[in-house]
Amino acid sequence: MSWSATQYSKFEAERNRPIRDLLAQLPGDDVASAADIGCGPGNSTELLKQRFPDATVIGMDSSPDMIEAARKRMPDTGFEIADIASWENPGPFDVILSNAALQWVPDHRALLPALIAKLKSGGCLAVQMPDNLDEPAHILMRETAADGPWAAELTNASKARGSRQSADGYYRLLREAASGVDIWRTTYHHPLVGGPPAIVEWFKGTALRPFLDPLDATQRAGFLERYTAVIAQAYPALPDGSVLLPFPRLFFVATR
Repeated sequence: MSWSATQYSKFEAERNRPIRDLLAQLPGDDVASAADIGCGPGNSTELLKQRFPDATVIGMDSSPDMIEAARKRMPDTGFEIADIASWENPGPFDVILSNAALQWVPDHRALLPALIAKLKSGGCLAVQMPDNLDEPAHILMRETAADGPWAAELTNASKARGSRQSADGYYRLLREAASGVDIWRTTYHHPLVGGPPAIVEWFKGTALRPFLDPLDATQRAGFLERYTAVIAQAYPALPDGSVLLPFPRLFFVATR
């Protein structure tokens, strides 16, 4: 699956808000080492460094385009191309941050204890994941994929995201490996300039990638045209021409 740092960064201010909210819940300032896994273009890494200015911070992502953008943004920070599921750095870290990345990684039952094991005693795994698969934007994404000349190419598109659990499920899993767990869910309401097409632009940087990548240029244009039309019905423009995008996100901080 391809990723574009430029597309992802179009809504950086909105994407940064949950990162700030997550980092605000981390206890203390005595952090010597921190890692940002699935760091994207480095916006979350930058906020992590601001939160813990004295820490040695590293970042990793599986996308070369994202890592190139991150290195330009923070040339004095170490970034590497790696996959979260097979990340070999043993740590130990005081903080491991993962913002809007683990939803793409399978088998959380094995992954989360493995990440907690890379923490120092008292260290924190801080995670934020979109929790919006039941929102109209995602339902319409799947319906559009299944109903069109591109249906055969998109049979597996909705399977790109890893298995998702409820807050209760994650709490039970984390309590097996962590000494303490703080978990919560927040729905953000993002006003976007440009009306319903702005929602499509938002998701072109993330959730639409598995649906667009398998298509040729003609199919992609047709898919986006149809998806934009149904998004306009589900998310009508406000009187000033903007649109409000509700976006639920799940957060947790697990302490070793």
